[in-house]
Amino acid sequence: MDCILCGVRDKDPLVPNLTIHESELSIVSVNLFPYNPGHIIIFPKRHIIAYEELTKEEAEDIHLLTQKTLSILKQKWAVQGFNLGYNLGKNSGGSIPHIHQHIVPRFPNEAGFLDVFANTRVVIYEPFGMQEQLKQFWKEF
Repeated sequence: MDCILCGVRDKDPLVPNLTIHESELSIVSVNLFPYNPGHIIIFPKRHIIAYEELTKEEAEDIHLLTQKTLSILKQKWAVQGFNLGYNLGKNSGGSIPHIHQHIVPRFPNEAGFLDVFANTRVVIYEPFGMQEQLKQFWKEF
């Protein structure tokens, strides 16, 4: 497969699909290998690699979905801190050639920002169970 996120978008049966919500332009999904409970990625449906390729409409859509995701996680899981970010370029630690924003909830007594985005640890959390819970939160919100 050329792009796993395009496989998610196209609902390819060979690709694990952890979609929580879709808008006309973007997809909100649980990260397949979450660093923390509630680790979400938001990406445009259109296959692009560079941040500069985002249209104004795509950027605004991702922004609005980010705001809603943060609100849901704050309300439903009492999350009080987040890391938001993109891994841009091959030296950034990104492993998927399709732009996507990470939302990583942060909890007390954890490692810091660099530990998460330098890919130095993985927290075991069953992503499909998390997906079902978060889909329900989206419906309720």
